[in-house]
Amino acid sequence: MSDQEIEEVDDAEETDEDTDDDKDESSEGGMFSNYGIASTVLGVLSVAAVVLGYLIWSAHRDEINERIYLTRVMKSAADWTDALINMNTANIDGSLQRLHEGTVGQLNTDFEAAVQPYRQVVEKLQTHSTGKIEAVAVETEHHDVDTQPGSDRPVVTTKLPPFASRTDSVMVVATSVSENAAAKPTTVHWNLRLDVSNVDGKLMISRLESIK
Repeated sequence: MSDQEIEEVDDAEETDEDTDDDKDESSEGGMFSNYGIASTVLGVLSVAAVVLGYLIWSAHRDEINERIYLTRVMKSAADWTDALINMNTANIDGSLQRLHEGTVGQLNTDFEAAVQPYRQVVEKLQTHSTGKIEAVAVETEHHDVDTQPGSDRPVVTTKLPPFASRTDSVMVVATSVSENAAAKPTTVHWNLRLDVSNVDGKLMISRLESIK
């Protein structure tokens, strides 16, 4: 074999080796590229899972906080009503003062007129009443006190201070037994709607309505 033929064979072998190296490098590059894509996808999925978990936790926390708040609202309405239905000749002045201090807005302004019917009954009959709360429930929720007419949310009709951030309407069902020396005990049924307003974190009664 001539020197020229030997050189041609060597060149061919070198070409084959270069081709094999290029294939290996290309294969390795493709493999790393696939791993990179998979890692990116997993990273995105992990972030999405974390965000979803936070959203679920946040919604659950908000729901719990809302339930706690509404429990406070119902308790405020029940406590105020309890003072009203247990008003007697012996404690009428103290009861009215306590009730007045727990009101806000137009009800506070017109308090004497609003409770006058209840006061007259107590003073006239000279009764001793024992009341009991039967049921309390949030009827409707009013958010954003300054909601404009025509919107989906009901408008709060009481005149609230500008810093009253929220009002919830509560239904209270109660009974009281009135006793006096001249007559048999009389059972009175109470069906009331009260608006409970949040004023600087303090819950106060802003409306009182007797439901027939």
